[in-house]
Amino acid sequence: MMQTMTNVLVAAVVAAGAPAVDVRPDLEKIVTGGGATAALARISGGGRTWSGAVGVRDVERGGRPSPNGHFRIGSVTKTFVATVVLQLVDEGELRLDDPIDRHLPGLVPGGERITVRALLNHTSHLYDYMSEPGYSTNRWRGDARFRSYRPRELLKVAFAEKLPDDGKWHYSNTNYVVLGLLVEKLTGKPYGEEVRRRILRPLGLRHTVVPGDRAGLPSPHAKGYEPLPGLVDATRMNPSLDWAAGEMISTTADLERFMSALLGGKLISEASLRAMRTTVETGAGFGYGLGLQAYALPCGTVWGHSGELIGYLTFAFRSDSGRSLTLSINPSTRNPSTAEVMGIAVKVFCAPAG
Repeated sequence: MMQTMTNVLVAAVVAAGAPAVDVRPDLEKIVTGGGATAALARISGGGRTWSGAVGVRDVERGGRPSPNGHFRIGSVTKTFVATVVLQLVDEGELRLDDPIDRHLPGLVPGGERITVRALLNHTSHLYDYMSEPGYSTNRWRGDARFRSYRPRELLKVAFAEKLPDDGKWHYSNTNYVVLGLLVEKLTGKPYGEEVRRRILRPLGLRHTVVPGDRAGLPSPHAKGYEPLPGLVDATRMNPSLDWAAGEMISTTADLERFMSALLGGKLISEASLRAMRTTVETGAGFGYGLGLQAYALPCGTVWGHSGELIGYLTFAFRSDSGRSLTLSINPSTRNPSTAEVMGIAVKVFCAPAG
C-alpha cells in the first residue's frame, strides 16, 4: 500500500510562473513517512499561484488526487461562523460584550456572565462536548458516524459537565454550537443559509458546502482514513455532530479566497476585523482571536485557522503581505507533526520576495 502511495505523485502549476518556494518535496516526505495518504496545497503571493497534490486518491484503487479536490475543513468552519457573527455586530444586532443570556435566555448555564466575545475566543470556560466518549468526530465511531445530531442535544451533553476552575484558556466546540444558535435566533434562518447568503454566494465560493446530514463529499475528493491499526475508510460520515463548530467542506482555492477577503477587510468592518485579530494567550502554540488563530513565525505573524475531522486535516494561513498557504492533508498511519506542517509554513512565508 505504501509503495502505491509513493509511486503516484502529482503537482500542477495552475497560473503563470513557478512558486517562489517548492513545497513538493516536503509534502512527498510526509506521504512516504506515513503522515499522509494524500496532501493538497495552494500557495499564492506576488501575483503568482501554485496548486499541487501528492499521494493517492484511494489507497486500494490508486488514482491521483486532484489539486482542486474537496475536503472536510473541520474547525476552519469556526472562522466562517465568527465572520457572520461579526457582520451581525456591524449591523447593530448585538454587541461583542453582550451576555449570551440577552439573546438566548436560559440556554447557557451562567449565560448572564458569558459574553459573545468569550464564546468567539474560547474564554467562556464551557465544557467541550467532544471530550465525551463517542462525541468526537476526530475518532472512529463505527456505525454511529452516520447518526444525526441536533445542536441542543450536543449542548445537553456539554452542560452536564464543568471544567475545573483553573483560569486557563480552553478550546471548546460547545462555544460555536451556541454561536450557531445565536445566528439563527437573530436572523430567523439556519446558520448554514446565513453562511451561504453572506459569504459563499458574494465571494463565488461555489465549491464550499454546509453539508448538514449528508454523509458524502462532492467529487473530486481523496478518501480519508483512520488507522485501526490498518487503514479504515472514514470518508463518509454524518458531520452534524460538528454542526457550526466544524461541519463544512471546501477546496484550497475557495479557502484562499475566503481568507483573503476576510483579512483584506471585504467582509466585516475595520473595527470588527481589529477585534477579530485581538488575541488571547492560549499556551497551545498560537494566539486566538475571534474565530481566528495567529501563528508567530520567525519572519512575522500569519493568520488563519486549522481544522481536523477524521480523515482530514486543514490549514488555511495568510500573512499581511498577501502571501497565503492552504493545505489539506489526509493522515495515514499517523498525523503529520507540528514541525512538518509549520516547517512548510516557514518555507512559504519566510522566503524572500520574488
